[in-house]
Amino acid sequence: MLLSGIFPPISTPFYPDGKVYYKKLESNVERYSKTPVAGLVVLGSTGEAILLSDEERRQVLKTARDAAATHKVLIAGSGIESASETLRLTEYAAELGYDVAMVRTPHYYKGQMKPANMLTFFRFVADRSPLPVIIYNFPQATGYDIPAELVIELADHPNLIGIKESSGDVEKVRKMVEGTRHVKRSATVTETFDAVTPRMLKAAEGNGGGELVTIASASGTPKPSSSAVSVVAGLKTRQKEIGFQVLVGAAQKLEPSLQVGAAGAILAFADAAPTACYEIYAAWKEGDHDLARLKQERIAKAAQRIVGELSIPGVKYAMDFNGYFGGSVRLPLLPLTADVKSEIEQLLSNIRN
Repeated sequence: MLLSGIFPPISTPFYPDGKVYYKKLESNVERYSKTPVAGLVVLGSTGEAILLSDEERRQVLKTARDAAATHKVLIAGSGIESASETLRLTEYAAELGYDVAMVRTPHYYKGQMKPANMLTFFRFVADRSPLPVIIYNFPQATGYDIPAELVIELADHPNLIGIKESSGDVEKVRKMVEGTRHVKRSATVTETFDAVTPRMLKAAEGNGGGELVTIASASGTPKPSSSAVSVVAGLKTRQKEIGFQVLVGAAQKLEPSLQVGAAGAILAFADAAPTACYEIYAAWKEGDHDLARLKQERIAKAAQRIVGELSIPGVKYAMDFNGYFGGSVRLPLLPLTADVKSEIEQLLSNIRN
């Protein structure tokens, strides 16, 4: 599965009384689906997943799946402290048609989270998961920072396809990219090298598709596998070699992370400003590094303050200001003061979507 580009880890909207506001969730997902983001992460940290009941998590996954465009990659945050509960939620996400599972590092028993515990946990989950798995490292929230050496060792597992690294440590990103260069895998992509998801293929088949057909050259001889194009229901696909994919979680460090080999990013700041984040990635991908740095400078201060310091209450108000529905947070999180809201409005004055 190709994981490149920008992925917003969508928020969970609430009514003022704390109940999940599913209609607003649908509305947000439909709007994100019209932006240039590569896909969506549902039940990440920004989704307040840890504050939801099991029933709510399942309903949020289903609601987001139903509202998302079929050409977007869907990543389910399915990490729970125990391996067995992680697998249960991962299996449910697979039943819904999600493409990837994002599993955070267990952290409650920090003193016991030795290398052997982490290696065993992630291998156990990856061995049994019906979905490809990405590791989720968020030491600012968990208090545990998985070492690059462990990630490099885990990267050899065929069902562990990447990591979301939210520490903001660019040097660690470089180390993981360089340490996993030996990992070579093949992913199905579109003719223009965008991701192809199982949901996309299923939708194509439902629109009258049938058997995959390889397009031959003019002489009638099949093209080499590296350039061969297959067609299903008018959807042209090909194979692309990919490695272990490092996605970053700090918008203020996006451009330097891309420069050292990150494949893309899962950015809470993209919940409020998806296009502004995408513009950095697009400029970098096109080789215009000066423009990428300029676009990075444009959002750096806002991203650091709103996400890095104000966290979910800041992100949700930024969403409100930029035309999405952020709404209330759940206790123990608290709403922002009027002064802080005014500060966010000033930070986003030239970052509108």
